[in-house]
Amino acid sequence: MHRNAAKSVRPPAMRQVERRALGVEEAKRLLDALRGHRLEALYVCALTVGLRRGELLGLAWADIDFDAGTLTVRQTVQRAEGRLQIVAPKTERSRRTVPVPAQTLALFRAHRRKQAADSLAAGERWQDHGLVFQSRVGTPRDPDHIDRTWHKIRAAADLDWLRLHDLRHACATFLLVSGASPRTVMKVLGHSQIGLTMNTYAHVLPEIERAAVDQAAKHLFG
Repeated sequence: MHRNAAKSVRPPAMRQVERRALGVEEAKRLLDALRGHRLEALYVCALTVGLRRGELLGLAWADIDFDAGTLTVRQTVQRAEGRLQIVAPKTERSRRTVPVPAQTLALFRAHRRKQAADSLAAGERWQDHGLVFQSRVGTPRDPDHIDRTWHKIRAAADLDWLRLHDLRHACATFLLVSGASPRTVMKVLGHSQIGLTMNTYAHVLPEIERAAVDQAAKHLFG
């Protein structure tokens, strides 16, 4: 009887690579570098709401409720078959409504005024897709353009190591450290499982546990 020796070999455990986390002072430096930039609202939204790049580019004005202070992720922009397409989120969890800070909403309003000026300047060339972050002629923005712009911004903030996707991680970390529950962070990010949230942000759990213990002691001992 033949035996496959390969079946008895145990592969090495996959080690999760822990990336450098964005600190509060670094985040403030980034916000300074973004101030007045044409796409300030996009990058600040990534930092404060945790949207993915495709979700940011697929965000429509109809998906922002300024009165309620929320936005809903209903679609994304991605490149497929050589062209940009607006598609539905991959999972049901990715389709979500999340709260938006007042500062980010203010940037959205300012961005809408810039977009109205773009529409007038483009004239008949304007193709309105109802997106928040459209090109100067109203078409969906190329994700590669967002990346190229990001490289310049992070260099200006002296944060060359910071990837655009790291803003999403920073959002989650700041929420957790501020006292948000892992399940709340799971909902904001659109994670499919609570385990994914816990494993991804395990590095901040000791800090959260310390804050919880100190807060409990404060109630006990005044």
